[in-house]
Amino acid sequence: MVVRASGSARAWLSRPVQDLSGSIEIPGDKSISHRALLLGAVTRRPVTVTGFLDSADCRATRRALERLGVRIEACAADGALLVSGPGAGEFRSPVEPLDLGNSGTGIRLLTGLLAGQGVAATLTGDASLRARPMERVAGPLREMGALIATDDGCPPVVLTGTASLRPIDYVLPVASAQVKSAILLAALGVAGTTVVRQPAVTRDHTERMLEALGARIRFDDAHVVLDGPCELDGGAIHVPGDFSSAAFFVVAGLLRSEQGLLIRNVGVNPTRTGLLEILRAMGGKIEIRERRQSGAEPVADLFVRQSTLRGIDVPAELVPLAIDEFPVLFVAAAAACGVTRVRGAAELRVKESDRIGAMARALGAVGVVVNEVTDGMDIVGGAIHGGPVDSAGDHRIAMAMAIAGVVARQPIHVNDTTNVGTSFPGFRGLVCAIGCDLAEAEER
Repeated sequence: MVVRASGSARAWLSRPVQDLSGSIEIPGDKSISHRALLLGAVTRRPVTVTGFLDSADCRATRRALERLGVRIEACAADGALLVSGPGAGEFRSPVEPLDLGNSGTGIRLLTGLLAGQGVAATLTGDASLRARPMERVAGPLREMGALIATDDGCPPVVLTGTASLRPIDYVLPVASAQVKSAILLAALGVAGTTVVRQPAVTRDHTERMLEALGARIRFDDAHVVLDGPCELDGGAIHVPGDFSSAAFFVVAGLLRSEQGLLIRNVGVNPTRTGLLEILRAMGGKIEIRERRQSGAEPVADLFVRQSTLRGIDVPAELVPLAIDEFPVLFVAAAAACGVTRVRGAAELRVKESDRIGAMARALGAVGVVVNEVTDGMDIVGGAIHGGPVDSAGDHRIAMAMAIAGVVARQPIHVNDTTNVGTSFPGFRGLVCAIGCDLAEAEER
């Protein structure tokens, strides 16, 4: 094994440890960072964004907006970003395609925003992004009058500028915050009432941010109503710590922190925290401390301690509230006593990878017994062994299997870790700070 001293590692070696502890703060929320830039681009006054996540995904959205005429500057004093849009209807139509890299949030939400602005543009991304479904966004936008073409349902997405859109009353066929948000962004300049109805609760960051910026919007668990056109105010947006990133540390603490691990300033929006309910049902010792409000979003500190976890049947209503956290939840299930069953999670098949298939293979490679089904998985808890695993180029799978290494009997060699930078560029340093033994390595 060749361990690399520095640089961008292609693999990690995660070794078992006896105890983790400390107090840490998680970087900014990726979902909220995207939305802060996109909505800041269409406000009538500049928006100051603090806590922005400087990850590859968010930088891709930033670069795309800058090419459209949005001015985004770093404030030297505190590292905040100042976002100044060109004004409604004043976006430039770029000659070259806009490359959103690996960002599904970026490409879907930007498609909605540009459709509403009448911009002609082509949106594309890396090989993984070009395999992800876009018709779920393009379909309702076409109903609004947008001219959009996809490549057999996937990117590149080609938008042809249209003079105006019309409001719609749309029922989401699947619970998707990205589709909901794309429709709302397109509807900002539309005269009339746009309604989006959802079959299950999805994250509501867009609705909260729109409300804070002055939009005429009403929302609950079942639907969103936006009265347009909307002239959004400027002001300040604070991005709290990313709950999806905190999830890796929550599970690490439950597995190996006798003294306890404190994770500070985490966004605890109730549409995002289904993982906490699932882990508590499994026996996890999790305290939510110092609840407070930070702008439009609730935040808190999380304190977790080593727990004896047991397998459960994951409640169906919690699945959409934990959809991005399932890779590390599967790891917690692998270390639990008994069988954990997940159903109703078919959306995992169309993430950065097929997360059901990729996690089933990764867990199987380290000795965990799994039964993969179309919309979920059965995980038989017990010993996690070791060996090489393939992350399928998926940042969340790479980080989840690194956490699995803390309780494995032998080291876990995680291949293909470069995409961790899309959401959590400082992950390795932060897990090492709490006591993990995670070394950079060459692929094998």
